[in-house]
Amino acid sequence: MADSFIPFARPAIGQDEIDAVVDTLRTDWISTGPKTQKFAEEFREYLGAAGCLPVNSCTAALHTALAVWGIGPGDEVITTPMTFAASVNVIEHVGAKPVLVDVQPDTLNIDPGKIEAAVSGRTRAIIPVHYTGHPADMDEITGIAARRRLLVLEDAAHALPAKYKDRMIGSGTNPTAFSFYATKNLTTGEGGVLAGAPDFLETARIVSLHGMSRDAWKRYGREGSWFYEIVLPGFKYNMTDMQAALGLCQLRKLEHFQTRRREIVARYNHAFGQQTWFQIPATRAYVEHAWHLYVLRLIPRGLKINRDQFIDELKKRGIGTSVHFIPVHVHPYYRDKYGYRPEQFPVALENYQRMLSLPLYPTLSDAEVDRIIQSVLDIAKKNQR
Repeated sequence: MADSFIPFARPAIGQDEIDAVVDTLRTDWISTGPKTQKFAEEFREYLGAAGCLPVNSCTAALHTALAVWGIGPGDEVITTPMTFAASVNVIEHVGAKPVLVDVQPDTLNIDPGKIEAAVSGRTRAIIPVHYTGHPADMDEITGIAARRRLLVLEDAAHALPAKYKDRMIGSGTNPTAFSFYATKNLTTGEGGVLAGAPDFLETARIVSLHGMSRDAWKRYGREGSWFYEIVLPGFKYNMTDMQAALGLCQLRKLEHFQTRRREIVARYNHAFGQQTWFQIPATRAYVEHAWHLYVLRLIPRGLKINRDQFIDELKKRGIGTSVHFIPVHVHPYYRDKYGYRPEQFPVALENYQRMLSLPLYPTLSDAEVDRIIQSVLDIAKKNQR
């Protein structure tokens, strides 16, 4: 047994973040206010986006975008089974039907070659998920969407900062949802951003805050007015200044964080890439991977133990892991409601059964990385066929 436990994820929070939150608590604004507005502008500049709306989660950003587009009962939205349930739950939230399309064997992103066959007369949108931080094949996806007049809503929960053909994810014309959850490359504890065109975000701003005609911070500021009108039944999805204070600090450290993530990935790839027991993550030449996750896939014919047993062995050695993800179609709600069979999306299912995510975050020490690598190799060697 190891003397210390290496968690799967650990937020990179330093004194700067602590001081920024304390400073916010000493101001007149702890909910949505000037720091939220500042974060929106700095994040917009970082992405090169037309506009950014901070919200309280990536889920909120996705839900808001679907609502703004008017997607609802009777509509269908195409997405991937290889994602967290939030990507599909939001489709249910607006009353539409999620339509799943299997993934590519290398990147595990949605397979554009299978999207066209899934489009029906009820299809209104496609939600590609940039899985683990590797951008999906956006040229093909947007081409299909343009021909069919569909919304493309990018789920970029993993994809900060990722690039597709030298263009930052979130800087294009598609509305794009980002996550700042505790495990993400940039964290605000909980939080997210919806990036997109200014006119789209103007409606999204209203939808995300009760359907009010004014933002709360404008109402209570010196130049604000108490008067507002409810113009539609909106949600309560606003980011707070305490979250934004964290975000501003994290944004300024993001490039440093990414340098460290890439160093760890390089060490993992070097250690595991030549072994017959493992399949390392794919990276296509025309993308810049955000490396939110490092998903190692076991090659079953080379090992006497399965994925779950491998994870248990790592836990005995004091190393935390996770699995990203249990495919949507095998979860009871979606399986039972839509009658999905496990083998219906064979690429997603087969890869799920042999994947595990290793720790990957900037505060991992070299010694911890050494220990992870040696533990993975030792388990494989002791259990090789």
